[in-house]
Amino acid sequence: MLAEPSRSSTSLRARVELEQQTSWGELLIKDLVKVQLRTAVLLGLLVLAVLCAIPAVFYVAPAVTELRLAGLPLPWLLLAVAPFPLMFGVGLWYNRLAERRERDFVNMIEN
Repeated sequence: MLAEPSRSSTSLRARVELEQQTSWGELLIKDLVKVQLRTAVLLGLLVLAVLCAIPAVFYVAPAVTELRLAGLPLPWLLLAVAPFPLMFGVGLWYNRLAERRERDFVNMIEN
């Protein structure tokens, strides 16, 4: 029974700290924003690396530029079509990660 009042008092304190925008509440929010930004930058770098690797492959292995898929040149497909599903998938991945981190943040505040 003693553990429950301390949890609720900590939860109440955290909510008050966030609502009143005290230094501790501000620190909690900054940490959440920092984690979200780090995730966004890392996933952005992943997309950039994949998109920059495509022309690099064509430069290193020129024979790849001669390949055709369904009658269309492979470079055209990789440069014009492939980036869109990649960016959509990474966007969904980021959204799920962000929602999970926000849910963890709320759970931390409430518990």
